[in-house]
Amino acid sequence: MASRLSRSALYLPASNSRAIDKARGLACDMVILDLEDSVAPEAKAVARSQAVEAVRAGGFGHRQLIIRCNGLDTPWGADDLAAVAKAAPDAVLVPKVNGPTDLAAWERGLAQAPATLGLWAMIETCAAISALDVIAATTHGGRLAGLCLGLNDLALALGARLAPGRAAFATVMSLTVLAGRAHGIGLLDGVFNDLDDPEGLEAECRQGAEFGFDGKTLIHPGQIEICNRAFGPDPAALAKAEAIIAAFADPDNAGRGALRVEGRMVERLHLAQAWRLRDQARLIAARGEAAA
Repeated sequence: MASRLSRSALYLPASNSRAIDKARGLACDMVILDLEDSVAPEAKAVARSQAVEAVRAGGFGHRQLIIRCNGLDTPWGADDLAAVAKAAPDAVLVPKVNGPTDLAAWERGLAQAPATLGLWAMIETCAAISALDVIAATTHGGRLAGLCLGLNDLALALGARLAPGRAAFATVMSLTVLAGRAHGIGLLDGVFNDLDDPEGLEAECRQGAEFGFDGKTLIHPGQIEICNRAFGPDPAALAKAEAIIAAFADPDNAGRGALRVEGRMVERLHLAQAWRLRDQARLIAARGEAAA
């Protein structure tokens, strides 16, 4: 069973110490301390220091702690890289990855960091879309742990509209999931910008789950509950999973590759899916969370 979930990944500006403290008690699965877009140039050094201190202080429990750094082509990137290499959070989120060469520079800078420190690549440039498979393939022998969509930046680069339904980005979303699944790494959908539209957020979360993403990046704590519910197992799906597991566990069905379960023909691939769903539900229950 996977030891950690990634349904909800909350961005917080690392310049905001109060927000960092609050994050230790939130229901998100991942906390992303941002040094990049949400931090003004004059606050970059303070944000970096506070992010490092947050890693040192700990207290985030089951939440994965990730630091999004500034790019190495910025005045702050090299200092960010040096700081995170020493601090060793759970992962570093690398912005505007165009290809494997970008990740290789971060790999070199983290060479002496613990092996547990992973890399997540922001997919938010046109070049990255053309190189998705080779980017994802760097996980083999490297630190890459996942791909994270950044559709706001990508929309700007494409000149496309990030409208409800995200029709202009369906191909991008599918290709990202294909690359991630081909190489066995995590997948995070992009943020939903409208803080006053919970129905729109829920629709977009469910869309991301249907595409195959593991979770979604968020910009406000008020979005966590909806996101966790959408990317978690709903009771009906879990009940079907339990029925499939029970059917294949029945001694009368030993050695069979396909069964009729509740009017549906299911195969062992469905059994594997059922086990994953049950594992996720048990991990959520172990945290004391209610079923979706």
